[in-house]
Amino acid sequence: MTNAEDEELCKASDFSRGIGAKASRKLKARMQSDSVWFGLGMMGLIGWSVSVPTILGAWLGIWLDAHYPATHSWTLTMLVTGLAIGCLNAWHWVVMEQAAMQDEESAP
Repeated sequence: MTNAEDEELCKASDFSRGIGAKASRKLKARMQSDSVWFGLGMMGLIGWSVSVPTILGAWLGIWLDAHYPATHSWTLTMLVTGLAIGCLNAWHWVVMEQAAMQDEESAP
């Protein structure tokens, strides 16, 4: 065999392994009937993890404005702070789930 034939066989083997991996992922997804519900639940989790700190921050800001008036708006400051905390929280959840999915894919 020549080098060109060996290289062609290697490419064909890599291609067929890739197709096999995609097929097994599709079969696994079909077998997990709750995958749609899992996705919807994850969207809900991310939504709540952003909205709850934002609302709590706004509530704290309103309370601070009522009890400790200042030249700046505590409500706006705490709203933005709560939103930032919520976004960091959601980002953390997404990174964790992505790592779990990659671990699951790499497992035989």
